[in-house]
Amino acid sequence: MIEPHVPAPPGSPPSWSGPCGSEGFSGPGGSSGPGGSSGPGGFSGPEAPARLPVRPAVGRFLVLAGVFVCAACGLVYELELVALASYLIGDSVTQASVVLSVMVFAMGIGSLAAKRLRGLAAAGFGALEAVLALVGGSSAMVLYAVFAWTGGWGGLWADGPRVLLVAFSLAIGVLIGAEVPLLMELIQRVRRQDPGGAVADLFAADYVGALVGGLAFPFVLLPFLGQLTGALLTGTVNAVVGAALVLGLFRRDLTRRARWLLLSANAVVLALLATATVLADDFERAARQAVYGQDVRVAVRTDVQEVVLTGDTDGRPLDLFLDGRLRVRGSDERRYHEALVLPAMNGPHARVLVLGGGDGLAVREVLRHPGVRRVDVVALDPQLARLARQDPGLSTLNEHAYGDARVHVTPGDAFHRLRSTPSATYDVVISDLPDPSVTASTKLYSQEFYGLLRRVLAPDGRLVVHAGPVSAAPRAFWSVDATLRAAGLRTVAYRVAADDPGAAASDSGSASGAGTASGPGSAPEPGRTTAALRAPRGWGFLLAARTAPTLRLDPAAPRPRTLTPDSLARDARDVARTRIPGLPPSTLVHPRY
Repeated sequence: MIEPHVPAPPGSPPSWSGPCGSEGFSGPGGSSGPGGSSGPGGFSGPEAPARLPVRPAVGRFLVLAGVFVCAACGLVYELELVALASYLIGDSVTQASVVLSVMVFAMGIGSLAAKRLRGLAAAGFGALEAVLALVGGSSAMVLYAVFAWTGGWGGLWADGPRVLLVAFSLAIGVLIGAEVPLLMELIQRVRRQDPGGAVADLFAADYVGALVGGLAFPFVLLPFLGQLTGALLTGTVNAVVGAALVLGLFRRDLTRRARWLLLSANAVVLALLATATVLADDFERAARQAVYGQDVRVAVRTDVQEVVLTGDTDGRPLDLFLDGRLRVRGSDERRYHEALVLPAMNGPHARVLVLGGGDGLAVREVLRHPGVRRVDVVALDPQLARLARQDPGLSTLNEHAYGDARVHVTPGDAFHRLRSTPSATYDVVISDLPDPSVTASTKLYSQEFYGLLRRVLAPDGRLVVHAGPVSAAPRAFWSVDATLRAAGLRTVAYRVAADDPGAAASDSGSASGAGTASGPGSAPEPGRTTAALRAPRGWGFLLAARTAPTLRLDPAAPRPRTLTPDSLARDARDVARTRIPGLPPSTLVHPRY
């Protein structure tokens, strides 16, 4: 006969045993049902509460504080993988999707796997945090090492960073997912409460910790410590908090052997993380040399990106890398910049706007034309423009363009800058931006952006856009053309081949201060060898105006060193044969690149 039961009032303690005393607590992270586990780290009824060195209220607060810190560390690991993968591999949208989806999936696996550890919740949580601190803290350094020293090997090694990214996401996700059931068990060991209230408390601490970790990464760890040291320090905090919580609060639930094993494991983890932190600067210098070669002359981290200058010594040409992507190769940069600037300068050109071009090389070509009265440069990274003004090698290459009184540099985002620019302000606009496949630059190749450019152009003004390599990415190139036309502009396409195909600059051609250089997967790896092998054999451009533009060179300008009218016309005919009709324009809410 089944006896009726009166429902318990909300918030009342759960019944820990049935009529025969055999029913165990069952809930999120709780101990088992009939035959529930008991022993060190687990319990099956009110007869086996945790033997704490503090009052239960204090113990419960300490467990929730541990949840808070562990959640913050877990989110930092996640964001660090996304940021580093975007820098090393490119295409931040894809990398974020891979990391987040794999990690969330792995958290489910970890949560299921942790059910077997509920009987040893304290010892299991301590061991789990030690492993998570080591894996998460070292992930950035290991990922960068594989990228730096194996990225140029080719073959299967070329995908090494991507494989390692998935492996780290999976491992860290499993470990983070296993935390919640064990913490739920520990918080119930401190003070029994109804499952709903315990879950609410646990996840409140978890979500607030994630908020703090998510804000600390971009505003504290990344700018002040960098990715390597920031990840290592996060791992150190993770290990210290996990060990302190278990060895301090639940030490009586552990045997002497378990305490020594846990203490020894955490000591080893902390020693490894501390050693890596001390050697982080030396490691970064060695990795940088492996990536860029032995002649790194300048390596600085600005507020926007990492800027590296190599060469310009012993007759070597100067190369400029932004966030690991080759942006300027001194051996053939003039061919790119003449093709970018000179056709647009055929016509009135008293007022010129340069978007990007923080290296000053496009400005150099503009200033060679008589009649230029003002050149405005909008660069997201003013520190790059400062380097182009002060560095002897780069300032010599741009012929001290930033020393000209007609040149005015405005730091900021090009999109926002154009929204406040009066109509018909400029005769010529030169868009020297990373190619459209770069996620950070997608909005600068949108129909809305080109609508703003059309508004600031004088009635007979011209706009020139670097639209990426035609041969390597024809669909992206002609999507830019379709977007310009959708904004009410007429276009003519042309391209120019690199003088030395084996030494061509990267997909985005010139350096640009208008966006971070987190290039797409098609962008070359930044190593000396791979950058040369995977570089495109030329660059594609689009000249646009309200009326059909004419592709000619200004007869009043100095004679170009690399272009001729015949080569320009021939290259335009070659590009026209690659046209892909019927492509839709790219917009802010529906990018097409």
